[in-house]
Amino acid sequence: MDKLNSAKITAKGSLTVPSRIRRRFGIKPGTRINFVEEGERIIFQPVTRKYISSFCGIFKQKPGEKSVVQEHLEERRAERDRENRWAVKSKSTG
Repeated sequence: MDKLNSAKITAKGSLTVPSRIRRRFGIKPGTRINFVEEGERIIFQPVTRKYISSFCGIFKQKPGEKSVVQEHLEERRAERDRENRWAVKSKSTG
C-alpha cells in the first residue's frame, strides 16, 4: 500500500508538502506544481527537470511523416492556388 501523508490548507490556501515527499520528488522552493483533476481526485504533479525530460521525443516525427505545420502550410497553399485560379477565371468571364 502507498504511504499516506496529509497536510492542512491555511486560510490563505497554502499547503506545506511533507519533507519526505519534497525530497523524493525533487520539490524545491519555487518548483511549479500542476494540479490535475481526475474524476474525484486531485493529482499533485511537480514540474521538475525529470518531469519535463519525460516528454522528450513524444512529438518526434517518424521518417517520411509531415509535421502538422507542414500539412497546414500545404493546405493553405492549395487553398490560395484555388482562390487565384477562381479570381483569374472570374476576370476572363466577367
